[in-house]
Amino acid sequence: MTTWPALPLADWRDTLATLHMWTQVVGKTRLALAPMENHWWQCTLYVTERGLTTMPMPAGSHLLTVDFDFTDHLLVLRTADGARRQFPLAPRSVAQFYAQYIEAQRELGFAPRILARPVEVEPSIPFAEDEAHVAYDREAARRWWRALIQVDRVFKRFRSSFTGKQSPAHFFWGSFDLAVTRFSGRTAPRHPGGAPNCPDYVMVEAYSHECSSAGFWPGGGAVEEAAFYAYAYPEPEGYAGHPVRPAAAAYHAKAREFILPYEAVRTAADPDATLLEFLQSTYEAASSLGRWDRAALERRP
Repeated sequence: MTTWPALPLADWRDTLATLHMWTQVVGKTRLALAPMENHWWQCTLYVTERGLTTMPMPAGSHLLTVDFDFTDHLLVLRTADGARRQFPLAPRSVAQFYAQYIEAQRELGFAPRILARPVEVEPSIPFAEDEAHVAYDREAARRWWRALIQVDRVFKRFRSSFTGKQSPAHFFWGSFDLAVTRFSGRTAPRHPGGAPNCPDYVMVEAYSHECSSAGFWPGGGAVEEAAFYAYAYPEPEGYAGHPVRPAAAAYHAKAREFILPYEAVRTAADPDATLLEFLQSTYEAASSLGRWDRAALERRP
């Protein structure tokens, strides 16, 4: 398998839809247990050497960690007391996954209260009723995770040249993307909200401060292929027409983001350099046009 695996959306669209719902089930546990952080950073997942993790989540004096293992294809729940439960990642409905996950939590002594339906998607089928999403292709899931490993690595390298406030490289289960965000240090106009099946206050908190954000998602909606994206909030005047690199990148008017196809990175002579060029040039567009104090926020990597 190549370092940057192929990710044609048509080959795993159904598995992607099911995985999206499974990550929402687990992500909502983190949202329920972890203390609030700015921009909802407490609820994200993180890339590991085997898949995705919640990191340790506190419930009183106890800790729970939940991991998606895309090597052995397991969902693993572990506590600080050494207790463990696991079950296979295999073709099954979201309703079945949810029921088994809740039971595993209960056996470990955890019962977080969550809103048991997905956000940022249409339609929003309650987890306990979702018999529509049932696909799980092991190799497709593994290819996606191996792509995340490479993207996560480059995102972390990109973070090294910024000294201002910035997010970790983290996975948002609502939108199913790995993202990294830089901030100017100034507050932003109130976000209008409007994400499907998501209260407006969620986006208001997420975009409370000026930012330049970039990320990776496997495709769907306005962009029917795996792609990297970059956007600024608020979008400064001239942003859409600002030149960015590499040549394969372009502003997508419907998405209101710069888009670089994953395939253009995967097949480049130097994928790391190609992705870093996109990340840096789109950040420069946002920070220069937005009149950020770049001298105070940047350093040589």
